Amino acid sequence: EVKLVSSGGGSVQAGGSLNLSCKYSGTTYPGNCVDWFRQAPGQEREWITAVNTAVGVPLYSNSVKGRFTIFLDNAKNTVNLQMDSLKVEDTGMYYCALRERGCATDVQHVANFPYWGQGTQVTVSS
Repeated sequence: EVKLVSSGGGSVQAGGSLNLSCKYSGTTYPGNCVDWFRQAPGQEREWITAVNTAVGVPLYSNSVKGRFTIFLDNAKNTVNLQMDSLKVEDTGMYYCALRERGCATDVQHVANFPYWGQGTQVTVSS
């Protein structure tokens, strides 16, 4: 059974930094696609970044490009999200998600990811 456990998050002032982690287990597929999505209250879940666990090439949405960095710790089956220069609009619940195929297509769609972490809250205040 594939499981994802996310951690990190918290509250920070605008301009600050936070790091999120997503530890996955139960998969032996060599090139999983692991995404991070976020969801603000009353809004749809938004894709922000993806990485292939074998290749390590990241993809970013325009809203976080240049501020967020996704990186792998394959020894720990963990995908980290370093968030810098945080803005108030980055506030939301952050979810990691995994699918047992690569990140070549359709990484932005929630429906394409069968496995999800429980979510971790990020709050950025002005």
